[in-house]
Amino acid sequence: MSVAEPRRIVLFRHAKADWPQVNDHERPLAERGRKDAPVAGRKLADSGISFDLALCSTATRTRETWKLAVHEFPHRPKTVYEERIYEASPGELIAVLNETPDDAQNVVLIGHNPGVQGLAEVLSGSADSEARERMSHRGFPAAAFAVLSFTGSWKSLEPGVATLVDYWAPSE
Repeated sequence: MSVAEPRRIVLFRHAKADWPQVNDHERPLAERGRKDAPVAGRKLADSGISFDLALCSTATRTRETWKLAVHEFPHRPKTVYEERIYEASPGELIAVLNETPDDAQNVVLIGHNPGVQGLAEVLSGSADSEARERMSHRGFPAAAFAVLSFTGSWKSLEPGVATLVDYWAPSE
């Protein structure tokens, strides 16, 4: 894979979580989240993106979201559960993505807000105007995802180098 070929990053926020009496890291999905996660997975599968790698927070709600969503994919990508994604800032998420091997062309990162939305905003130096308008209007609700494209190595990923090419949220 050449670093001159466009790479895609999908920033996928976990589905709606429940609020039982457990610590935040252990919060499971709510019933609505268990319904929305496979729908988001189907939308991602329908995008035609073949993922090489999934980077998923270790939190219960992100792991459950990914497990439900990935069942909709024609091919399951290698999945790495990464504790640094939990409560990460956009800069910390960029640092995780900078470690991605260059043989991975398309990556999905399953994480949390405000980091995921912040990362989408920070990375996208340009955007499809319709996708940017929808993301600006909707924010980044549970089970939403943004698709970004950039050219270069993963080590070169930094603010402003990507293009927001698509955005989806469950209520759309």
